Amino acid sequence: MQTGALGLIACALALLVAAACAGGEGAHDAATAGPTRTSGQLLLASTTTTQDSGLLDALIPAFERRTGYSVKLVAGGSGQALENGRRGDLDVLLVHSPQAEEAFVAAGDGIERRPVMHNDFIVVGPADDPADVRHAPDAAAAFRAIAAVRATFVSRGDQSGTNVVELGLWRQAGVDPEGQRWYVETGQGQGATLQVASQRGGYALADRGTWLAQRDVLTGLAPLFEGQPPLLNHYHVIVVNPQKHPKVNVEAARAFAAFVTGAEGQAIIATFGVDRYGEPLFVPDAGDEE
Repeated sequence: MQTGALGLIACALALLVAAACAGGEGAHDAATAGPTRTSGQLLLASTTTTQDSGLLDALIPAFERRTGYSVKLVAGGSGQALENGRRGDLDVLLVHSPQAEEAFVAAGDGIERRPVMHNDFIVVGPADDPADVRHAPDAAAAFRAIAAVRATFVSRGDQSGTNVVELGLWRQAGVDPEGQRWYVETGQGQGATLQVASQRGGYALADRGTWLAQRDVLTGLAPLFEGQPPLLNHYHVIVVNPQKHPKVNVEAARAFAAFVTGAEGQAIIATFGVDRYGEPLFVPDAGDEE
């Protein structure tokens, strides 16, 4: 993540200048030409990783200032966010479970899915590393090593994007952890799951953003394995389909999508965390092909 960080920061500063100029000239995109300050509320579902990392605390106020919409946030795993979207209970989603997202759009529940950003997943665990995860050749081997010594592994167990990736790694490792005494499912978000791993001296899969944001309070945990190539963690914004779900505030949803993929939102993402952690917690992706 540190590679090219200076370039990202320089790019972000340029984006901020562009965004400021666009705002001053009365830009006509959905994010800047938006409604008056009394025009409505946006129902946003996003993941605990974007909340626990602190990114939403930067993005949401900037979006509200820019557009006048008031955001009501529903934070949870990507699986729960998509389920709420299928019921039409939301306007827009910012999630990170690509296969489930594609199914959501294919079923007609979502439209206009666009890349926003990415970071990567890492394996954290006790500093003494009883499974010797730090020397594993790949992520599946790291998981096999944990299972071989029956070291505690703490899973979110919530069908979130992180949990889906974790379960895929167990399958690659040829291990079924379900029901094993060393396998702990919290049913909670990323930050809470890392807290349990810290308390129990266990391993966990974490997104880098949440790890960096919370590492100072995660006593005894250390980053032990980083994928080569990285285990990328892609986030997309999806507008809930108003033709299938008529109560959706599609104007607000499109304004949010335009903001997080536009100059100002991407600049916030590119620089978020640099001042405190020395590197960005996320890499902006708008317009990129995956």
